[in-house]
Amino acid sequence: MNIALIGATGFVGSAVLHELLQRGHRVTALARDPARLAPRAGLAVVQADAQDAAQVARAVAGHEAVVSAYNPGWDNPRIHDEFLRGTRAIIDGTRQAGLRRILVVGGAGSLFVAPGVQLVDTPEFPAEWKQGALAAREALNLIRQEEALEWTFLSPPILLEPGERTGRYRRGQDAPLMEADGRPGGISVADLAVALVDELEAPRHVCQRFTVAR
Repeated sequence: MNIALIGATGFVGSAVLHELLQRGHRVTALARDPARLAPRAGLAVVQADAQDAAQVARAVAGHEAVVSAYNPGWDNPRIHDEFLRGTRAIIDGTRQAGLRRILVVGGAGSLFVAPGVQLVDTPEFPAEWKQGALAAREALNLIRQEEALEWTFLSPPILLEPGERTGRYRRGQDAPLMEADGRPGGISVADLAVALVDELEAPRHVCQRFTVAR
C-alpha cells in the first residue's frame, strides 16, 4: 500500500515506519525537518507541518491511507494545545485530500478503568503525562464525530515499552487489558506497531477504538 505517515521520528512512529517498510509498503513521511529521517528503500519524505491542514492535505493526497502517530512531545509545555491543533489539522487535511482511511495512535488515558471512570481521571495518573493524556482523550472524541472518514483509534496499553517484536498481542476495546495476576498489561512498541499495521492491512475496527497488550 501507499501510506502517508505522520510522526515518523517519534517513539511510536519510528516503530510504525519500520514495520510498514519491513512489510513492503511504500511510505511517505511528513516531517518538519526531513533531515531527521535517513534514506531507506520504500521511504519518501516531504516537508510538512502537521499543525497546518493545508500542508497535510497536499502531502497526503494520492495515498491510500494516513497513519498518525503525532505527538508534539511529552516534555512540551504546550502539549495539550498543540496535540489538539495537530489532531484537527490532520483530520481536516485528510478529509480535504479526499482520503477516507485514517489510523490514529492515541493514549491509554481514555481507557475506562471502572464504569464512567477513565484512567486519566484517577488520582494515581502521573501528573507529568496528564496534559498529553487529556488532549489524546479529546482527540478521540473529535474523531468519533467524523462521518466522512473511516477512522481507527489505537490506545496503547498502560505499559508501553521498548522491546523485541514477537508479533503476538491481545486485543481489547475500551478498557485496559490486564495480566492474570491483576497487573496492568503492557506491550513493546514494536508489537504495538504490528497491531497497527495488521489493522491497516485487514481492518477489524473501522470507526472504533481498540487497545492491545501482550
